[in-house]
Amino acid sequence: MKGRLFISFAALALAATSASAQDLQRCPPGTTGFGVPDQTRASQDACQKAIDLFQYLAPQLSTSVAGGNATLGQAGSLGGLGHFSVGFRINALQGSLPQVQNVTPAVTGEVKSNYDTKTQLFPMPTAELAIGIFKGLPLAITNVGGIDLLVSAAYLPEFNSSGVSVKVPNGSLKLGYGARVGILQESLLVPGVSVSYVRRDLPTVNIAANSGNDSLYVNNFSLKTTAWRLVASKGLLLFGLAAGIGQDKYESSTDISAHLAARAVPPIAAFTSTPISLSQNITRTNVFADLSINLLILKLTGEIGQVSGGTINTFNTFSGKQAADSRLYGSVGARFGF
Repeated sequence: MKGRLFISFAALALAATSASAQDLQRCPPGTTGFGVPDQTRASQDACQKAIDLFQYLAPQLSTSVAGGNATLGQAGSLGGLGHFSVGFRINALQGSLPQVQNVTPAVTGEVKSNYDTKTQLFPMPTAELAIGIFKGLPLAITNVGGIDLLVSAAYLPEFNSSGVSVKVPNGSLKLGYGARVGILQESLLVPGVSVSYVRRDLPTVNIAANSGNDSLYVNNFSLKTTAWRLVASKGLLLFGLAAGIGQDKYESSTDISAHLAARAVPPIAAFTSTPISLSQNITRTNVFADLSINLLILKLTGEIGQVSGGTINTFNTFSGKQAADSRLYGSVGARFGF
């Protein structure tokens, strides 16, 4: 599990091949590339490839963090003080991993390349807690306006293998938070319906990778997600169904620098770049459906969903799905509560 969890970060880092780094916006001709004037042309293509790889991978990581339903298999509020739900889930996006090892950045200026991609799951385990705060107001055979507090926790351990080092300077644990407002509380005859807001982030990550005598540094990698959801659910004896729609906002940023070893052909002196800052903000639509099996106080749930929307332009191209194409994801989890 740990190796898969880091493969997306490693893809950013291992993009350092014979020239430098690769990631987001645009490295215009005539700029200083990675901050060294006499290395402009040598670093320009690597800079642009770093920009595009960041653009391509960041939304995929964000979806694996955000997931779908705020609480798997549930829509309505819990029923006020004294009620709670504790769960664990694993989100997994059906993603595309660029084969960075097959493309060598040019050292003579910017060159458009096409990256082959490989289908890859991007998993993210998350623990969740929902606490009933307000039961809501009674209305016929249901309650309206119930309020729940939502808390989540993502854990990202440090990692060091095969020339790639992943550090989490501010700690491996990152808490998320949110709230759910029940439009209808589920009862025997009434489905549960709610609106929720959840903020889930990744811990800040620093990555160092070595490729031969070259090194790439991805520092202060930050990924923040916010999710609005409208969800309806209904229990049917041993089974439960839920479906929802919402909007995701992804904010990601990082600083990238590199050390480039000397080259004989063409002749290039060794240098260490100054950092370049990269960022991305994108809004996507998220739809999903849950199926649960009810085992007394324990509920096992599977979820399938799809994200779509937003515009991401890249200079380099990618085979198969492009950066802003729709993506499928799934979740499995278990929760219990009273």
